[in-house]
Amino acid sequence: MKHKHLENDKHDHNHGGVFGENTELYFAILSGVFFFTGLILTKFTNVFDWVVLTSFILSYFFGGYYTILEAFGKIKEGEFEIDFLMIVAAIGAAYIGSWQEGALLLFLFSIGHALEHYAMNKAKKSIHALGDLSPKTALVKKGNKIVEVAVEELQLNDIIVIKPNAKISADGVIIKGSSSINQASITGESMPVDKMAYSNPENLPEFKDIHKNNVVFTGTINGDSNIEVQVLKLSKDSTISRVIKMVSEVETKKSPTQLLTKKFEKWFVPAVIVLVVTLCFAYLVIDETVKESLYRAISVLVSASPCALAISTPSAVLSAIARAAKGGVLIKGGRALEDLGSLTTIAFDKTGTLTEGKPKLTNVVLLSEFNKNEFLSLVLEVENLSNHPLAKAIVKDIKKQFSIEQKNLASDIKAIQGKGLKAIYRGEEVYIGNKELMVDQKISISVKAETKLEELLKNGHTVMLVSFKKQLIGLLSVMDVPRESAKNTLSRLKRIGIKKMIMLTGDHQSVGDSIAKQIGLTEVRGNLLPENKVAAIEELKQRYSKIAMVGDGVNDAPAMANSTVGIAMGAAGSDVALETADVALMSDEIENLPFVIGLSRKSKSIIKQNLWISLGIVAFLIPTTLLGIANIGIAVAIHEGSTLIVVINALRLLKYNE
Repeated sequence: MKHKHLENDKHDHNHGGVFGENTELYFAILSGVFFFTGLILTKFTNVFDWVVLTSFILSYFFGGYYTILEAFGKIKEGEFEIDFLMIVAAIGAAYIGSWQEGALLLFLFSIGHALEHYAMNKAKKSIHALGDLSPKTALVKKGNKIVEVAVEELQLNDIIVIKPNAKISADGVIIKGSSSINQASITGESMPVDKMAYSNPENLPEFKDIHKNNVVFTGTINGDSNIEVQVLKLSKDSTISRVIKMVSEVETKKSPTQLLTKKFEKWFVPAVIVLVVTLCFAYLVIDETVKESLYRAISVLVSASPCALAISTPSAVLSAIARAAKGGVLIKGGRALEDLGSLTTIAFDKTGTLTEGKPKLTNVVLLSEFNKNEFLSLVLEVENLSNHPLAKAIVKDIKKQFSIEQKNLASDIKAIQGKGLKAIYRGEEVYIGNKELMVDQKISISVKAETKLEELLKNGHTVMLVSFKKQLIGLLSVMDVPRESAKNTLSRLKRIGIKKMIMLTGDHQSVGDSIAKQIGLTEVRGNLLPENKVAAIEELKQRYSKIAMVGDGVNDAPAMANSTVGIAMGAAGSDVALETADVALMSDEIENLPFVIGLSRKSKSIIKQNLWISLGIVAFLIPTTLLGIANIGIAVAIHEGSTLIVVINALRLLKYNE
């Protein structure tokens, strides 16, 4: 049974009426009641024929009501599909006086229709349930008062108050307080995330540029502390609203299998009609009555209707997309889902995808009589005067890793372009920078220092030499380190069938090679500009047929757009990522990647199962009805049973866990 609600919203398939949204189901039950009443009256009583006929006619009415509505709706659009074929079969049965079998046909068809709609609505409701995550009202701070307003009335830059354990009512930035936020509804993260107030709310950057630890999203749940949030997105533009809209829209994006099924139906249905019309005149060439020929034709018409085939793919696609959305992943349509399920090759950006995206202090090497704490204290004092990102990273990690306190003993810092910096510490000159800076200052580099320097550079570290009183006293190295979960994630990807995992990075080849060794990549391509990444994707696509590109959705957008499937990480705060990617991981947790690829593979498997079931049933029923082995009742019962099996099989995806 093919459903337009899986393709667009022209028809309302809740099928409400006098009994509410379940009216179609109640009508189907009434059809069955009158069918069995007529059957009992026929077998066990001697009532007038018109009483029995009335019972079957009422069964026709209740069983055919919604079938006729759907058939006429599709005829208006120039489509002759399964509902139309069922109505023709029922009218034909009545014409030859087989009211009993016609009533059985409509009863089974309508009950199957109703149960199928019920099952499919379960998948749709799990998508629309996302909308229930958003609170309906917000507490707005106006002067010294707090006023409750509908979320639709919130304005940009309003200050809203979020009480402990309350749902957050707008996307925005925390300007007062700190709390742990449960973001599972948006990002799929299982653990609450610590959030704090933005340090300079008077000078806010764009929403996407604010650190994730300062922003909150609609529908997430506050922890145990009061916080105040400045609204940066209206209700209609919030992340959750955009996700709901996009998930609803993806139903219109058909997968390759859906398109193939549609093509098959276009020639199959007319072929069935031609066969049925021909069979109506079988009595002219074989020894049987007109009634027998018409009965056989109607039986074949019922058996050849591809009910299960039409619903097999869309039911699986919708269920998989609903399950992914629940897990914090947005899949944009059946094509992306199927392509994802057949991948064996993935390309990754490095920074922020496989790595933390922030440099970290990785090595401290002493080369003189300085003890470690003295050396680190000197570095801390000097680097604290610099605004360079590497200097800030070093200061942060020295404080965090070694608990060294700052004493403001350095001064007169001066940057030396491309080489490092100079400063005064305790009245003496300090130089921190690369080998070239030391050579310029005529500071000798020992064999031990040279060896260690080359070793660290070869392994992808950025190395800084430190001199004090014109003597080399030590060296430091920093590096954008792999995410803690990266190695395990790549291992899981390998287990589920991803054979090639390639890093495409703008960093030096040695940096990429070092990361690859640590986490288990199969190939690294370094020194790539954005246009080089696009060329690399094109080459890999030719070699491996299909390839996914995983990045942040902004600077990797060209490469993602040219890949088979573009996958954006951390898309919850990025409009660009939500718009450009085929698949968006709402959190920046790379460990969600095996889940979504595993889900896609499972959905592909279920689609194949459904196609074999549906085509197998049609292949079995056509010859059996053609030869008179099965009658209308048996044919429709098997058809409706197979359709429900297909839908229930697809709904298993709603419970998928990797």
